[in-house]
Amino acid sequence: MITRKRLTVYYSGRVQGVGFRYTVREVACGYEVTGHVRNLPDGRVELVAEGDENELKAFLDGVRDAGLAGHIRHEETHWQPPTGEFGGFEIRF
Repeated sequence: MITRKRLTVYYSGRVQGVGFRYTVREVACGYEVTGHVRNLPDGRVELVAEGDENELKAFLDGVRDAGLAGHIRHEETHWQPPTGEFGGFEIRF
């Protein structure tokens, strides 16, 4: 059974100005997820993704394994029902 979910993650640490969003977008290409990643005015990065729950968990591991773990001081994760609003995965400005 496929369980689609929406995942919102707020990353803090040294996550802006280090190519974080671009790396997340590249990692997303390897997974069946849709959504976006963007910088927030308070210095955090917001990642919103939708897909199968197991795929989203693997995607999060992929983000950490892509060399970004050293930049992340804290990860705040929220799970919600999916909205189906995304057609792909993009960087938002």
